Amino acid sequence: MNPDLNQLHPYPFEKLAKLKAGITPPDKAHIALSIGEPKHTPPAFALKTLADNVNALAQYPKTQGLPELRNAIATWASTRFHLSPALDANTQVLPVNGTREALFAFTQACVSKKPNAKVLMPNPFYQIYEGAAFLAGAEPVFLNTTADTGFIPDFDAVSEQTWQDCQLLFICNPGNPTGAVMNQAQYEKLINLAIKYDFILASDECYSELYFDEHTPPIGLLEACQTMGNTQFKQCVVFHSLSKRSNLPGLRSGFVAGDAHAIAQFLKYRTYHGCAMSTPTQLASISAWEDEAHVKQNRDLYRAKFEAVIEILQPAIAVQKPDAGFYLWIKTPISDTDFAQQLFATQNVTVLPGSYLSRESEGINPGSGYVRAALVATLDECVEAANRIKLFCQSV
Repeated sequence: MNPDLNQLHPYPFEKLAKLKAGITPPDKAHIALSIGEPKHTPPAFALKTLADNVNALAQYPKTQGLPELRNAIATWASTRFHLSPALDANTQVLPVNGTREALFAFTQACVSKKPNAKVLMPNPFYQIYEGAAFLAGAEPVFLNTTADTGFIPDFDAVSEQTWQDCQLLFICNPGNPTGAVMNQAQYEKLINLAIKYDFILASDECYSELYFDEHTPPIGLLEACQTMGNTQFKQCVVFHSLSKRSNLPGLRSGFVAGDAHAIAQFLKYRTYHGCAMSTPTQLASISAWEDEAHVKQNRDLYRAKFEAVIEILQPAIAVQKPDAGFYLWIKTPISDTDFAQQLFATQNVTVLPGSYLSRESEGINPGSGYVRAALVATLDECVEAANRIKLFCQSV
């Protein structure tokens, strides 16, 4: 077996299960705020399209996807991120089975097996970045995000040698778990570094459609490229998904877009990988990318939950509304693991310790002292959970 498998860490939810093992919580309905799985109702029209086209499972789908899907994606992304010229649906867009699969596979296609190959990533981070780096034969390098840096990595602190060894830099914008959003200047710095040192800048933007101000959506990497004149998106790719945007996590549908050369190489990899999206899924995805009304309704639901929950929690614990996303990154008065364990034991509410989402780097674990709460349950459940957390905080 591949010895690099031994470098993989247990997934955060495996650690959480052990933390909760043997505990009998009180006789209250369990409220799970630990897993970032959307619970809002998916758009009915997408489900109908899926059901109406099951007969299309009788044919093999193409890895590159239907032209109609690539066109729908190119139109959506070009409109959302003000791209002119628009994305080329044939050379700059590739449908994928959700961002998780694509982030992992893209790393395998991207990393060249050279000595000292490095993949850089924010810390805390989505654990797929780390596992993908290990299995591609590269060293993951963790860039701490802390309150002092606005929960954005301090890229100026990265050494010249590390940039020279870098083959792939992951960013997550809006960030998971902090919800921090990068600005144009920060993007431009990274784009220039990617071109200078010849690495790929990969932006995980699966939370980009969950924001609070309808007039100020987060900018994306391709939009930043366009603004600075990099209209071919050299060295840059983005990852998007219908999971959070459209409440379709089980559909496993997303896309990668950007630098045409990187997309072509990734398509070659995926042709061998054998991971073409089924035709019914593609047709349902087209309907979802072509509709914005359900996405705005989705934002409205999250906006109401954040307003209600933060109003309850702020008198009891240090918590701020994030820039975007559906997570609260809550600073804890005791250790994050004790907080999560005792909250479950006394209130039957589950949150995820921040240290489980991070690695020690530069002498600290930047997730320690925080918990992540995903506001994915109903409004009533989120309000009830907030009241239980407030009650728990009054006792610690």
